Amino acid sequence: MSSLKKFLKSKKYLRVPMKLTATNHLEVKAEINGLPGRFILDTGASSTCVGLEQADRFQLDSEVSEVLAAGAGASDLATRISEKNHICLGKWEDKEAQIVILDLVHVNQALLLHEAEEVDGIIGADLLENGRAVIDYHKKVLYLRKK
Repeated sequence: MSSLKKFLKSKKYLRVPMKLTATNHLEVKAEINGLPGRFILDTGASSTCVGLEQADRFQLDSEVSEVLAAGAGASDLATRISEKNHICLGKWEDKEAQIVILDLVHVNQALLLHEAEEVDGIIGADLLENGRAVIDYHKKVLYLRKK
């Protein structure tokens, strides 16, 4: 039987390496608008997001959103929405990505409490669905289908 890597390559998937953090989260490196960052992969997060304190660094023009966000350890978080951003994970890219901007201080405080490094944001289900993601937990690899 062919390996998962070979099979997905034949289906035009691109390989994105991940690493396991001290908190057992999967972390990926990504670029937003040409600027590198570190992100937690979260299949339970509906949207890809960047921390409020990182919005300027990633050049995210945004508008206030009426949607309130909730996540582990926090709820009713005010959000902003940034449209038409260029995001790259390895060689995979989305040139029209929507990114939610919200306060991720609670996430980074929890990471620091467990002696893990802070992250710039979260890769959510929206991007994973868009890329038809396949996650190989054992090999710590994310596969996204080339557009």
